[in-house]
Amino acid sequence: MWSICKKEINQFFSSLTGYIAVILFLLINGMFLFVLQDSSVLEYGYASLDKFFDLAPWIFLFLVPAVAMRSFSDEFRTGTFEILKTKPLTSLQITLGKYFSILIVILFSLIPTFLYVYTIKSLSSTGVIDSGGITGSYIGLFLLSAVFSAISLCCGSFTSNAIVSFLLSAFACLLLYFGFNAISHLAFFTGHADYYIEMFGIDFHYKSISRGVLDSRDIIYFFSLIIMSLFITEKKLQQK
Repeated sequence: MWSICKKEINQFFSSLTGYIAVILFLLINGMFLFVLQDSSVLEYGYASLDKFFDLAPWIFLFLVPAVAMRSFSDEFRTGTFEILKTKPLTSLQITLGKYFSILIVILFSLIPTFLYVYTIKSLSSTGVIDSGGITGSYIGLFLLSAVFSAISLCCGSFTSNAIVSFLLSAFACLLLYFGFNAISHLAFFTGHADYYIEMFGIDFHYKSISRGVLDSRDIIYFFSLIIMSLFITEKKLQQK
């Protein structure tokens, strides 16, 4: 499993594509947080990273599918998946190896954002920030990236075309992240089932954890989505 993970990470960073993806993620966040006046934290008047945690999920909607889109599509297209099947590896080990490689790459892009925390703390007049809220938000962002990675890997196992894989992954992540929230605001559901419909969406649970409160229901929701997506991926590989 770890040999697959290591191979995928090396392959991702063997070209400029991997570095460009991570750099673009940091540049876009930095631009919105410190350059653009409407979204700049410098215009807030108080030390907060709420803008970052509101913006990051929308960037992840495209970043994670971009990282994951070649995980299986290239294997299917070039025929190397047939060679991979001859190795002493189970479908589950292949799936987990690919999954953890995507997750590690996303973590590489998150680590430099700790600089934002240091910057906000330095700019604070008291030198104090809401550490609990920021910690909870980072945990929520990690779980969000874990779910997006599992969904993107699952979508990629259905096609040998990297572009189709990216589009399917981005659409699935968007649907699960914001779709249920949008449906809950329809007039037909308002005041009746809107709250329960919204609970099916990732956005609801992400915002709950971002408030700094770790609810077991949110953790179970995230892990359920991850396990279900990886289970579907493994079954799809067994059919190949």
